[in-house]
Amino acid sequence: MVIETFSAEDTKALGVEMGQNAKPGEFYALIGDLGVGKTVFTQGIAQGLKIEESINSPTFTIVQIYEEGRIPFYHFDVYRIGDIEEMDEIGYEDYFYGDGLTMVEWANLIDEILPEHYCRITIEKDLEKGFDYRKITVEEI
Repeated sequence: MVIETFSAEDTKALGVEMGQNAKPGEFYALIGDLGVGKTVFTQGIAQGLKIEESINSPTFTIVQIYEEGRIPFYHFDVYRIGDIEEMDEIGYEDYFYGDGLTMVEWANLIDEILPEHYCRITIEKDLEKGFDYRKITVEEI
């Protein structure tokens, strides 16, 4: 499925819709360059999960856990992972195969440990279509 958005609000609204429909145990692999709106999209997911806490990308902490929503939300940012063994150290399997929704930004950097089945969400810019244009591709893997 390919969705085109033309504003940050549209991108967030898509996240809200996906968050409202998310089920326990689902895994979202979020892929996109710096500045494409991964955090805005993730904020929408959290809103759809009824999480009221402020959502920021856990670039330095690797994972942020939110438990006050309708299901737990495990938000990873693996941009700064230097070695896949760092994921073992934080016990990633407890989250990847847990009872909440797991979202991993920069998931393409840890391909070798992704679950067998997941939802890959790719966000891309196309400046020819406008500064705020985003092409969001959602695929079941």
